[in-house]
Amino acid sequence: MTKKPSEVASDKVVPCIKAIVSHIEDTASQLDKKNIEKMIKVLFKVNRIFLMGAGRSGLVARAFAMRLMHLGFNVYFVGETTTPSVKKNDAVVAISGSGETLSITNLAKIAKELGATIIAITSEPDSTLGKLSDVMLVVKGRKKVTIEDYMERRMRGEYKSLAPLGTLFEITSLILLDAVIAQLMALTGKSEIDMKEMHAVLE
Repeated sequence: MTKKPSEVASDKVVPCIKAIVSHIEDTASQLDKKNIEKMIKVLFKVNRIFLMGAGRSGLVARAFAMRLMHLGFNVYFVGETTTPSVKKNDAVVAISGSGETLSITNLAKIAKELGATIIAITSEPDSTLGKLSDVMLVVKGRKKVTIEDYMERRMRGEYKSLAPLGTLFEITSLILLDAVIAQLMALTGKSEIDMKEMHAVLE
């Protein structure tokens, strides 16, 4: 039976936010700065940048693609009808928490064969996507849990399980890539005003 708004408790919202923030801080402390630097160097070096991800990871990829476009990079999202073919001097940024999303790994293999540089954003460095990558940023995500694990967490009042499926990976990836944008802004000397001029007006 659906609860009425007046009957719905909000006691888990704040703990959930705190758990997500804690996860982001923990991940940030473990990021490999050298790999971030490698990624940024690749983005500046290549002719074009292609972004891809499935589901919510695809939304993260689109957000990153939009910001890159605002900075003047030649960028495309894989799967759009206007996206051209990948060439040798291009980069493909692939986002997949498991690193095993079939559509993404298959496309990464093709891009690799065509000579593109593969940048992977994943939680699993030993995954298919991780092994295909030339540059990899490891973003921790929540592991799948058993029913017993879930029940134990609830009894202990732990709220990480309130972030469903790939939420922790996706949110952390989005923040990481926005931070990369901030670094790119500093390196290119672009301001928010410059980026706004590139923003779409036909919406």
